[in-house]
Amino acid sequence: MSESKTVLIIDDEPGMRDVISRMFADIGCDTATAPDGASGLALAEQGEFDLVILDMSLPKMSGLNVLNGIKEDKPDLPVIMVTAYGSTQTAIEAMRLGAYDYITKPFELDELQMLAERAFEQSRVIDENHFLRGELRKKYGFDNIIGSNNDVQSAYVMAAQVAKSNATVLVLGETGTGKEYLARAIHYQSDRADGPFIKVNCAALPENLLESELFGHEKGAFTNAIARHIGRFEVANRGTILLDEIGEISPSVQTKLLRVLQEKQFERVGGSETLTVDVRVIAATNRNLEEAIDNNEFRDDLLYRLNVIQIELPPIRERGEDVLLFARHFLDIYADETGKRVKIFSDDAIAELQSHSWPGNIRELENAIERAVILCNGETIRPEHLRLRPYQQSRQAKAQDSLQDSYPLTASLRDMEKIHIERVLKDRNWNQSSTAESLGIDRKTLRNKIREFGLEKPA
Repeated sequence: MSESKTVLIIDDEPGMRDVISRMFADIGCDTATAPDGASGLALAEQGEFDLVILDMSLPKMSGLNVLNGIKEDKPDLPVIMVTAYGSTQTAIEAMRLGAYDYITKPFELDELQMLAERAFEQSRVIDENHFLRGELRKKYGFDNIIGSNNDVQSAYVMAAQVAKSNATVLVLGETGTGKEYLARAIHYQSDRADGPFIKVNCAALPENLLESELFGHEKGAFTNAIARHIGRFEVANRGTILLDEIGEISPSVQTKLLRVLQEKQFERVGGSETLTVDVRVIAATNRNLEEAIDNNEFRDDLLYRLNVIQIELPPIRERGEDVLLFARHFLDIYADETGKRVKIFSDDAIAELQSHSWPGNIRELENAIERAVILCNGETIRPEHLRLRPYQQSRQAKAQDSLQDSYPLTASLRDMEKIHIERVLKDRNWNQSSTAESLGIDRKTLRNKIREFGLEKPA
């Protein structure tokens, strides 16, 4: 055993206390003992113990009452119950009250030692989880916000105000603006922080798979459903679920989601059992949902349910000096990660960072800084390490030439956008990835534009 553990032994038989104490001493543990329930509970509440060995039958206070008192004060402290032969039902009750396990008299010391070592391992995992959750609370604390932009500050002030509530939150913003980070901050600063945080990308799955992913399915519900599948809402019980790209879900999934928001209930696909969950919902999108409602693509009653609290994050191109704050932040991270001595940006590099349009927002900026740190062999990042302007200039030049040759001065901006997207799609043989890259937008935005303008690939 790598570190010394302290064990409390509560038993009214002096011989049993002595035997168990010697066994734990032999494996490097410190021990304390108590001859009855009342004194044992007092010791458990006052001392720092890693394990309690608790006899079920005690004077002054029953073992079950002692267990209940320990669990009220120290719910993570493992307790192994010692019970007489034939008292299985009482032992099961002890397990229900939170005992780690039980052992029946007479028992072998090796058996008790094995149980104790498993209990120590469980405690280690619990302690590690508490530490990690504490680190997550620090990482996603509202005092870790980067940026001086007033809109961003206002967004995080509102997030801090709603974190302790159970209100549904709708986070708006372009791809890469930090919507997921904001959602995690709300979760880890809420009373649900010890519960799960589950993210679902609603645009990544087709309708039938998304419904199964969200709500689960029963064995045989459809082809290849060879076993029951637990959905993300069940997994997120007592925690938070982030529904990213909420604007992409189908009408049938919207209907089922509306019911979850209204009643906290649903059925698995192919099932009849009604399940009830306690889940806080945060939705995120870069799509204009009111336009989607006008186009009969999104339910207005679902938007009302999602839009209890609305928080909008501005694109980084509108955040002024925040670009440099983020750039220096990512520089420190990747310099430390790679072990390089990169420290500063040249004036030309700073000018490029500030003039770039950053269609991918913070995510694109982070990737650019990571790339620059990898390519830089000195202390100063220069434009050739960032590799931004040549690509941006060539893209802008081509777009400008195309605009000058193609559009009459009387064309509206909407018409110009539609014609230009259609021309680039044709030029790229309707390859959406290549088209989106050429236009400087993400694929989801391109798909939305194709739907908005009614563009169709020629047969």
